Amino acid sequence: MKKYILPLATCLAFTFSAFSQTTKSKINGTVNDKSGKAIAAVTVSLLKAKDSSLVKADVSNNEGNYELSANPGNYLLSYTLVGYAKKYSDRFTVEENKNFTVPKTVLTEEAKKLQDVTVVSKKPMIEVKADKIVFNVENSITATGSNVLELLQKSPGIQVDNNDNISMKGKTGTKIYIDGKLVQLDSKNLADFLRSLQSSDVESIEMISNPSAKFDASGNAGIINIKLKKNKKYGTNGAISSTFIQGVTPKGNASVNLNYRDKKINIFGNVGSSIGDRQNELNLYRIQKDTLYDQKSVNIEHTNGGINTKVGADLFLNSKNTVGFIATTNFSNYQWSNNSVTNIYYNPTMQYIKQLKATNSMPGNRNNGNFNMNYRYADTSGTEVNFDADYGIFRGRSNSYQPNYYYDPSQSLLVSSIYQNNTPINIDIYTAKVDVEHKMFKGKLGYGAKFSYVKTNNTFDFYQVQNGTPVKVLNKSNQFSYKENVNAAYINYNRQLSAKWSLQAGLRMEQTNSEGLLTRADGIIQPDNDVQRNYLNFFPSTAISWNIDKKNTLGLTYSRRIDRPTYQDLNPFENKLDELTYQKGNAFLRPQYTDNVEVTHTFLGMVNTTVGYSHVKDYATQVTDTLNNATYVQQQNLATQQIISFNIGSPTPIKKWWNGYVNIWYNYQFFNGKVNDKSVSLQIPMYGAYLQQTFSLGKNYTAEASGWYNGPSVWGATWKTKPQGGMDIGLQKLLLNKKATLKLSMTDIFYTSPWHAESDFGGLYIRGNGNWESRTFRVSFSYRFGSNQIKSARQRQTGLESESKRIK
Repeated sequence: MKKYILPLATCLAFTFSAFSQTTKSKINGTVNDKSGKAIAAVTVSLLKAKDSSLVKADVSNNEGNYELSANPGNYLLSYTLVGYAKKYSDRFTVEENKNFTVPKTVLTEEAKKLQDVTVVSKKPMIEVKADKIVFNVENSITATGSNVLELLQKSPGIQVDNNDNISMKGKTGTKIYIDGKLVQLDSKNLADFLRSLQSSDVESIEMISNPSAKFDASGNAGIINIKLKKNKKYGTNGAISSTFIQGVTPKGNASVNLNYRDKKINIFGNVGSSIGDRQNELNLYRIQKDTLYDQKSVNIEHTNGGINTKVGADLFLNSKNTVGFIATTNFSNYQWSNNSVTNIYYNPTMQYIKQLKATNSMPGNRNNGNFNMNYRYADTSGTEVNFDADYGIFRGRSNSYQPNYYYDPSQSLLVSSIYQNNTPINIDIYTAKVDVEHKMFKGKLGYGAKFSYVKTNNTFDFYQVQNGTPVKVLNKSNQFSYKENVNAAYINYNRQLSAKWSLQAGLRMEQTNSEGLLTRADGIIQPDNDVQRNYLNFFPSTAISWNIDKKNTLGLTYSRRIDRPTYQDLNPFENKLDELTYQKGNAFLRPQYTDNVEVTHTFLGMVNTTVGYSHVKDYATQVTDTLNNATYVQQQNLATQQIISFNIGSPTPIKKWWNGYVNIWYNYQFFNGKVNDKSVSLQIPMYGAYLQQTFSLGKNYTAEASGWYNGPSVWGATWKTKPQGGMDIGLQKLLLNKKATLKLSMTDIFYTSPWHAESDFGGLYIRGNGNWESRTFRVSFSYRFGSNQIKSARQRQTGLESESKRIK
């Protein structure tokens, strides 16, 4: 770990030194158009005269004024704004302790429209925006060949724990969206689904920590929107790509995308596939009463050519009306297997008693899709109407064969038990929503409504194999159905109060009706067989922005959020993992509610610093407990969780050939409550960092280094985890007139990603550790063909995109 922390700390120190140098002179000026009218939002870049390397940048205000500071030297300025021709100033000299005023600059409109421009630039890998952080995956070298779950682990401020639970800045309850659509899966199936998506399918990942009232209220830590690729180029074009990955085992993926676009229609589609084995290890050292269990297991998942597809079309009826459809599907066939050995001792004397050897073979498939119809109306007065209707479907099928053999110290067989189970899952999701936005009351008024209906059916058929014949065990078999209807409406208002102040305020109402029905195969009725809930909640949100001066902006945001239990967590039946370990649902699990307050300071439009406080009521987490000689995990509600957080992130334009991004976060968490009448009280600090650096080496070569680090933390209210981190490196070369790209990369080069944790609660002590194929070597090749010209793209609003930027 020291080998990893030292270079990361060095890079961090060097990065922030760029912001700590003193300034001596000011450079100011004004930007106008031909008519003499001031132009706002012009990017003004201060460049060194000798090599045109970037020193600093500013954005002109509503009066067209800008101001920069610099040490003595020779410089020039560049002025850029979409729709205007780029312009350079004459060279000038800045003297010590003397301000310099640049003669008035006049920009002229470009002769060619946007739709005729050939795209030659690219987005930075990390973008810091007023309301979100964007990870542009397609511009990353080290992201090549990763699946989406691995991408999230490498994203700024995102953590993925040993059970594949996803958190943001140390806060659990993060909701995952695909192209603006909430993924309605439990944590295990969600993780498996994200593993089936490859980086070649993804355009960007958006991380929004404090959404407005326009967005769904679910997700106390915020929302992560994964935007899949949708080609916007004019004419006929496409791309092909393939990746080879060597970890413990070889694996690979490939994809093809095609697009046709003209003035009336846009047709797009892509298909991707992956194949190979993925291996991970899990070790648990457990002391319960007078018995010690030392378990070591290896899990392997073999993917037999999973396929992801996305097809769609936009029909431009006229300048105001557009209709479209999108179909996204995922088909995955897999073979999951587990081999474990558990040595069992009498703990007081460490006498070796017996050994459990267990295997589990689970073939299965996961097929899911989302089908969307949409309509958009937009006119020149600022009125916009969006309507979306969606149908989502998930079908999971798996069968498990699980033999358990107990041996005495001489390896003579004592007893055996063999189990089988069949676990089909069906989920159907229906949603419809409308969003309206128009100018009103000197601002922008938005309002809308959403209807959603979810129906799930989970069957758990449990068998005991006797003399080679499976016999259904009725008291361990069940069917669980869950129905949920959420009706929502919102209103949101955004107004620029003055040149310095802006306000956004909103209120969202969500009315929820749900029923969970358990039908046991033996016909026995238990207290939690039928659980019905009906509740109405209001979720206010507000944001105030203050432009203190040309360099500093201050923002205050507040929002209330909800996290509803996942469908599997509500299923009250037991799911055995082996003889000594099982999962158990909780039909009485309540939603958790979170109040979030954040204060954000932005410096030079680049450095974002955020301080926040969150209070969580009925905090729900996965708790590890015991019953007789077995250990089980179950989602339960604690009393409260409180979080004090700090986050700072910024792009780092160090040299013309050297750019990057750095993010550091810290929070302090308080847990107070009871689990099964056992008190839980924890206070723990958590912290982490993310660093990415890109180097332009010339001759179409680019290098990249990125790393992440998470300090000691807490999981499941009782587990304390040790630090984790990872560093990736990569090299890229453009070929064939820049139409082809070759990428080489290595992930987790210091092998610091494996996790270590321990829990000591309620008379049960567990020390665990595990790893996966985090250290890999990857080779990727992609080729783009067809037109490179951009057509003015349709910017259809989804449930996750906010048009209102609260901070300049």
